[in-house]
Amino acid sequence: MRDTSHRRDRIATMLRDKGSVQVNDLIQMFAVSGVTIRKDLQFLEKQGIATRAYGGAMLSMSNVFAIESPFERKKDINTSAKINIGKIASDLVHSGDSIILDAGSTTLQVAANLSEKEDLTVVTNCHNIITELTPYKQIEVISLGGTLRRKSNSFYGKSAEHALQRLHVDKLFLGVDGFHMERGITTHFEAEAELNRVMCSISSEVIVVTDSSKFGNICLHKILEPKNVTKVVTDNAIQPEYLEGLKKLGIETIVV
Repeated sequence: MRDTSHRRDRIATMLRDKGSVQVNDLIQMFAVSGVTIRKDLQFLEKQGIATRAYGGAMLSMSNVFAIESPFERKKDINTSAKINIGKIASDLVHSGDSIILDAGSTTLQVAANLSEKEDLTVVTNCHNIITELTPYKQIEVISLGGTLRRKSNSFYGKSAEHALQRLHVDKLFLGVDGFHMERGITTHFEAEAELNRVMCSISSEVIVVTDSSKFGNICLHKILEPKNVTKVVTDNAIQPEYLEGLKKLGIETIVV
């Protein structure tokens, strides 16, 4: 499964860089059968990333395939919007709550505004968030173990998933790489999507915190459908069609 995911990630990157791929070239590059490559292209087409054509596939022009940036670069993108989102999202946290803070530059801003909360339990897989919350003795921090992914400075894997499955929390604050009304909420990294799905399953509320640039983006790995989100906190540059779409689904949307 890991080989399949890695191969599909590579093909998606080639589509983004070159605009098209050929089945025969991919067969030689990855040393797999034509049937396997066609299944890969079918999967990418279902994700809205590729449009299949004779002998291969082209990059889908109807949607934006998002590119992943390292954490250190992400935190410097749309910084003012993320700071404002973090401040407002932290108002949704009450003393006595148990919450999950997913790894991400926006959830880090939520963590930065929790110092006044009392009797709070925070579960996270993000090294930066653990560091942010370490000085506050009134906040119990539960760190998920696992394998360190340096690109996001966070932990993933089966041990992290198993640790989560023994918990139940009040609220999940979920950062996203892509939010599309039809293709769903997505991310770049398969293990991250798997861990995020477990986070959603053990949380009474799923609160998406994201700057407006993520709306319309599609990444390779799906986390959940938009209809399963409780609230969205975003900035005022969100496109009107997304505001309307969220309203139709009955999702409370807080615009800052």
